[in-house]
Amino acid sequence: MATLRITQVKSRIGAKQNQRDTLRSLGLRKIRQTVERPDTPQNRGYVHTVRHLVTVEEVAQ
Repeated sequence: MATLRITQVKSRIGAKQNQRDTLRSLGLRKIRQTVERPDTPQNRGYVHTVRHLVTVEEVAQ
């Protein structure tokens, strides 16, 4: 199963509350923090919600 490497690149200050909550659900707190999550439709939806605040790489395992 593939993994998504998600890195926060912009601040959550000024973002809508649902976008802040989504970053928190992904486990991102700080700029340049990186987390790895399974490539599921739910995680893809999270990334879509905050696509302007994060970068995403697909990691094959």
